[in-house]
Amino acid sequence: MQLGIIGLGRMGANITRRLGRAGHQCVVYDRNTDAVRALAGEGARAAPSLEDVVGTLEAPRAVWVMLPAGEATEGTIQRLGEVMTAGDIVIDGGNTFYKDDIRRAAALKPKGIRYVDVGTSGGVWGLERGYCLMIGGEKQAVEHLDPIFAALAPGQGSIERTPGRDDRDPRPEKGYLHAGPVGSGHFVKMVHNGIEYGLMQAYAEGFDILKSRAAETLPEDERYELDLADIAEVWRRGSVVSSWLLDLSAMALAEDEALSGFSGAVSDSGEGRWTVMAAIEEEVPAEVLSAALYARFRSRKEHTFAERLLSAMRFKFGGHVERPSGG
Repeated sequence: MQLGIIGLGRMGANITRRLGRAGHQCVVYDRNTDAVRALAGEGARAAPSLEDVVGTLEAPRAVWVMLPAGEATEGTIQRLGEVMTAGDIVIDGGNTFYKDDIRRAAALKPKGIRYVDVGTSGGVWGLERGYCLMIGGEKQAVEHLDPIFAALAPGQGSIERTPGRDDRDPRPEKGYLHAGPVGSGHFVKMVHNGIEYGLMQAYAEGFDILKSRAAETLPEDERYELDLADIAEVWRRGSVVSSWLLDLSAMALAEDEALSGFSGAVSDSGEGRWTVMAAIEEEVPAEVLSAALYARFRSRKEHTFAERLLSAMRFKFGGHVERPSGG
């Protein structure tokens, strides 16, 4: 299947590679010509402009936008709306606010251009592990794109089947979900990332407590010099708190238990804020998720070991490099 891909950063480039390995033809564009050239050398078809991406594809065209949420995505989708035609599909795979999806879909609808939002999780590991996909859009458009989603998703792999799923949609077991109409995919991904904030904060605070047990302010017989890398490792094996985030924490601690390469200034890319906003709209208590978000705000002014571990986890799963602190 043909697919245009606009935006060849950490995620877009590896999405292109994974689709190429599965036999799909990708037509790629990015303002960074080196990124385009590199993927062309791996079998993708290079396009010198956004308009050339559309012109190269056969109708009905599908173009995946993988850019940071905000002006870059907004401007790109507006331009696609000017050059694409009825029956074509615009896919936004970035971390977009779901209300923007609804607005954009409504703007494209008079031209007959369809809009699909795809919450994409997998970070820098997605090329090999596959991407967990949360998809919103009309049924026909999503089904047309199913070969793309199936190729990007991890597949069932070695994970045991959940009892009672025999008569349910098989796609979630393979790592991708049609959540509902436009906006629902990014809404599910938004809450996913809000939960991620809370999980990461719990690990970070727990390991900070473990590390601080050697403090001289404690009675001498209650001080413990604990090996954090070994604790993370043993928890990975059979513990109820095992997870991929714990795997990444164990990797970071084994490399440098002091996490000296991280300052602890933890950024947030928007989804945590949007999740808390949704909770307020729905009058749903979200104490843990709210506290985790506020902890990231505070981390930019004063840094603890917990924040260094948060930074380490973000780097491990997504390649997120710390931004300079504003405080």
